[in-house]
Amino acid sequence: MTDPSVFGKVAVVCGGLSNEREVSLNSGMAVLSALQAQGVDAAQFDPMHNDITELKQYDRVFNVLHGRGGEDGRLQGLLEWLEIPQTGSGILASAIGMDKVRTKQLWQGCGIATAPFALLTADTDWQQIVNTLGLPLIIKPVHEGSSIGMSKVNHLDELPGAYEMAVACGDVVMAEKWITGREFTIVIIDDEPYPVIRLEPADITNFYDYEAKYNRNDTSYFIPCGLSAAEEKYLQALSLSAFRAVDAKGWGRIDAMQDEAGHFWLLEINTVPGMTDHSLVPMAAKAKGMDFEALCWHILAQTL
Repeated sequence: MTDPSVFGKVAVVCGGLSNEREVSLNSGMAVLSALQAQGVDAAQFDPMHNDITELKQYDRVFNVLHGRGGEDGRLQGLLEWLEIPQTGSGILASAIGMDKVRTKQLWQGCGIATAPFALLTADTDWQQIVNTLGLPLIIKPVHEGSSIGMSKVNHLDELPGAYEMAVACGDVVMAEKWITGREFTIVIIDDEPYPVIRLEPADITNFYDYEAKYNRNDTSYFIPCGLSAAEEKYLQALSLSAFRAVDAKGWGRIDAMQDEAGHFWLLEINTVPGMTDHSLVPMAAKAKGMDFEALCWHILAQTL
């Protein structure tokens, strides 16, 4: 084990002003406790209460600032300007990854299968969207994480309400074809895909929404994921290609679906994944024999 003093003074950046503030604070406290338990000189840094320029007092940053401000390139740009080493992806991957539509456009350009979609506005012809993508649909704010503002639409007349709910969380909204099948997440750390996790929300939830992610205890997680060895290897390779396509670095997570015909469709990338007790990155790391403290140390060591 390396001497923790090599890290110097570490800011665990969390909280902030996004809609994911509460989750980010939970992630931050978990990471902070894990680092401090290993002798790292770490402190919580919440941009809601600290002037962001105070980061100049730190030697490096462990970024768990989920959502806008921390995951979209802004914090990454500031830290690069200040020449402070940071965990995770840089400006480009963060900015692209936070924009679901541009991520999908990039993947399409690389020949990577992603669920069909369309941008929505208040003037959109809802019938045309249904004609193009079919029903059901999933409606999403383009620049939010943690499934915030998302809803499933089963009927044409539900579309305007779903749009209003999503646009309240951000100015850009998309409709995505509903993929009926199994849901998976693929954690990538150090350019290596970890064991694939299959997610199975309880029947009363339509999809793996905010409640299922953070508050419910009846979501099931499967490792092994139930895919054949060949399928899992294929999905890991596909996800790694998608991760590299957006220039992601260090650590992150790709979400995917397998339809009833067996085809895989990638949904989105998360460049600052959750690190709470419900989170998927620690779960995948545990399946590889890495406990939470070792995981936090490993991610921080990427900044050396």
